[in-house]
Amino acid sequence: MRTYTPVSGRIFTGLLTALLVVAAPVACRKPAQPSEAYTQAHTLFGKLYGAKGDEAFLDPQMDQVESLLSQVPSDSLDAPAAHDLRARIQAGKQQAQAREKAQNDALASARTPAGMPPGFGSSSEPTPPAPTPSEEAPEAQAEPPDAGTGGMPGIGTPVAQLASGFSGCFQKGEQIDVKGRGLRERWELQDRVACRQQYASLQEQVLIIEEGKVLALVSKSAIQAIPVDGGTPPAGR
Repeated sequence: MRTYTPVSGRIFTGLLTALLVVAAPVACRKPAQPSEAYTQAHTLFGKLYGAKGDEAFLDPQMDQVESLLSQVPSDSLDAPAAHDLRARIQAGKQQAQAREKAQNDALASARTPAGMPPGFGSSSEPTPPAPTPSEEAPEAQAEPPDAGTGGMPGIGTPVAQLASGFSGCFQKGEQIDVKGRGLRERWELQDRVACRQQYASLQEQVLIIEEGKVLALVSKSAIQAIPVDGGTPPAGR
């Protein structure tokens, strides 16, 4: 005599097998873990940016930060944050390089002798006429991408924005005599703790104004002091 398995029994057995097959990979899946590489990268980035501001993007150690971020596993809990930090570093590098190039081009257009800052101070020698717009380098004529639109003043920032923006951290100083250009307005960072922290890279910089915008950023130590009689500067300057 043939024995048949009840239909209800076969259905129950099939459902049980399907549930076991579906549950097996779920039970074996490991929970996502944080990444030690991301922790190290984030710590180093914070240290560099806190010390140098936007200039940190050009620091050689920033390459080490990117190397650590590349080691973060794609299934890590920190993978999205690592991706965002890498994108921020890439954008910061591009902006810093563009700002540096624009400053160098503006300084070169001053046509000053080698070894001297861009024409600061007076001289007993006749001063050549200021170059016409057609004689200036094309790069210096073009307004740089950071013309005061970001969080840090740079070449092309309007003087009105220095006065009303940037947390009120910039103040007008004494005029300065630019060789070949005459007296020009001078701005610099105020000596306040909050300002020094927010704009650390500009503590020792002077912003020279021409036609209502920042013409150049020059180190205070590079500004040459000229005696009242117009003679030779003191030795060592």
